[in-house]
Amino acid sequence: MTSSSSIMERLQTALKTHWGYDDFRPLQAAAMTGLMAGQDSLIVLPTGGGKSLCYQVPAVCMEGVAIVVSPLISLMKDQVDALRECGIAAAFINSSLTTNQRSEITLKLREGQLKLLYIAPERLCMPGTLELLETLPISFFAIDEGHCVRQWGHDFRPDYRRLHQLRERFPNVGIHGFTATATERVRTDIIEQLNLHEPQVLVGSFDRPNLSYFVESRESLIEQITTVIDRFRTESGIVYCLSRRETEDLAAQLTSLGHRARPYHAGMSDEDRQKNQEAFIRDEVPIIVATVAFGMGIDKPDVRYVIHAGLPKSIENYQQETGRAGRDGLPAECWMFYGPKDVVTSKQMIAKGAPEIREVAERALQKIIEYADGIDCRHRTLVQHFSQELPNSCGEACDNCRGDVELLPPETAMRYSQMIVSSIHRQGERYGSQYTAYVLAGKADERIERNGHEKLTTYGLLQEFPTGVIQDWVSQLVSQGFIRVGEFSVLQNTESGRLLFKGGGEPKLRVPKATKRRSARSSSRSANSREGVDEGLFEELRALRLNLAREREVPPYMIFGDTSLLDMARHRPTTIRDFRKVKGVGEKKCEELGGEFVAAITAYCERAGVTSDVEREDALAPLVSAPAKKSMNASTARAFALFAQRESIESVAAEMGRAISTVSGYLTEYLRSQRITDPTPWVDAVTVSRIDAVLEELGPVDRLGPLHEHLGGTVSYEAIKVVLACRRNVKTG
Repeated sequence: MTSSSSIMERLQTALKTHWGYDDFRPLQAAAMTGLMAGQDSLIVLPTGGGKSLCYQVPAVCMEGVAIVVSPLISLMKDQVDALRECGIAAAFINSSLTTNQRSEITLKLREGQLKLLYIAPERLCMPGTLELLETLPISFFAIDEGHCVRQWGHDFRPDYRRLHQLRERFPNVGIHGFTATATERVRTDIIEQLNLHEPQVLVGSFDRPNLSYFVESRESLIEQITTVIDRFRTESGIVYCLSRRETEDLAAQLTSLGHRARPYHAGMSDEDRQKNQEAFIRDEVPIIVATVAFGMGIDKPDVRYVIHAGLPKSIENYQQETGRAGRDGLPAECWMFYGPKDVVTSKQMIAKGAPEIREVAERALQKIIEYADGIDCRHRTLVQHFSQELPNSCGEACDNCRGDVELLPPETAMRYSQMIVSSIHRQGERYGSQYTAYVLAGKADERIERNGHEKLTTYGLLQEFPTGVIQDWVSQLVSQGFIRVGEFSVLQNTESGRLLFKGGGEPKLRVPKATKRRSARSSSRSANSREGVDEGLFEELRALRLNLAREREVPPYMIFGDTSLLDMARHRPTTIRDFRKVKGVGEKKCEELGGEFVAAITAYCERAGVTSDVEREDALAPLVSAPAKKSMNASTARAFALFAQRESIESVAAEMGRAISTVSGYLTEYLRSQRITDPTPWVDAVTVSRIDAVLEELGPVDRLGPLHEHLGGTVSYEAIKVVLACRRNVKTG
């Protein structure tokens, strides 16, 4: 019998050799050892939590071939391509293969040449496939996207419910379900439908701490969206729309404004959809504008933002769709822009659905409305939906915790709420949100005059507010149960709403700040994740990665992820020995790609005059969202003392024998800790004025690239960092 220590040693060796990682993420080790022991299991990990590795690493360590049930062809291909890049024998069987290709894979299976086989549930359940598998030494079955077994779920696949026969036909083979989104009820359903026997159930935290969540009332949608996109000009993002027409229109608008964007929806031909998806995955276009049909088969880790241009169907949908951002663990942003019409549209769609699912759909819709209009920490609200708790609020990773949402005093909220429900009552409960807002704002409108509603006592009571704010309040009162939206979008007071006339209830109203200010503001966590990184080298490594990906006909992230490139740009290894220490560099990639990357890093360091082979203990910040506070080390203290004497970055770098980019990081920390507001000891006054002028033009930014580009590449990243740090100190007082 193999000891647990021996199993862990084999797993760790495989993880480092093939994937280049030194440590397991939370729950990965427990999940892997369970698979190795042959016990059935259900593993629930959020998107980006390393779910795939939980079955890929054991498959490499075990005898036989692992059968992975995957719902989408594109997902299979990406997973298999990535495994092959890591030196692992893997294949897939689906309808995209020719008869000869399927025969070749069958031969490899019979000869024991494969460690993982990906297959769709439809093909797996064919009699011929099951008969073939019964002749093979199977290590285990991994059922990916296990929530597809739910008949009333948002991604239901009928053939997933036929997978229960695996237990009957393979009684001695472990069966393991994997999913990223599952409430307790869904988990129970998955266990029953897959016929799992006394499974080990592991549920990771549903919180994604590297994501920042923001919700705004939809006002000028294209302006709101472009304000976000403009901060990520060269990076990937997904914009979700509610309809195919909106998808096409928005993609066209973004293209006309100079953005490279492609649409994706079910109404397009298979060829066009595939072409646009491939362009996005391969970094040929940074923006995909899509309906919810997009994303389930996407394994792209470097999506820096996800925007919802309307209200998602449910929190489960929202969690899965926003979960496509920041899968590499680096900071990413999730924005939702929605309005009252979204609620009406969703209710109309639900009404057209099958009677047996209407109640479930209506309940799901109400939950996402409550989330959108909520005033609590958004991270906490999301995990509570999945029966978990966060001990603390996120701090700065959502609009509510950052104070982007202004909550009215209770007495003011009560007074305004009474005005709104009173106007609805006096209008005969026959009009919608916009009309009611026009009455309360005192707008000169032909319909209002025709109906004589300019004579109502509520006419003009809220004239100091824009109609958009009033409609936002109406939506919040709807979410709190004081108002309901009836047929044809007509507003009606509920029993709770009628109690407001007498001062009953506790309505809460929030006033969003100006859209442009809010959308332009981003989390400081992006900057923290790039401390010590030489931005110029990072961009050169991205270009090298793109060229290599095109040569090998794979997506760029399969060469190396952004976390690996950032690690290279931070430590700048110029030997293969040090290159092996980079996060995400396994043996096969080191052997095949190490020479080119080391050569590029060496050439850059010599050309730019920066120090190479920076020791790892000199790293200023980990590649995670919120660095923990730590005591000052000797190098930092020495740099602080020199900067207190107004020594330049170059002289401090020379005296300490450190890279300019490393010393620049010390200076940034010094400026922040000492609250320095004058950058001129380190940056000349003319350059400071040029940087300030660009900042005024662009607004707040958290990436150095756009600033460097607008300055024509003539100002160093170090100088930009100094001015940004001082300007932040001015704002925070």
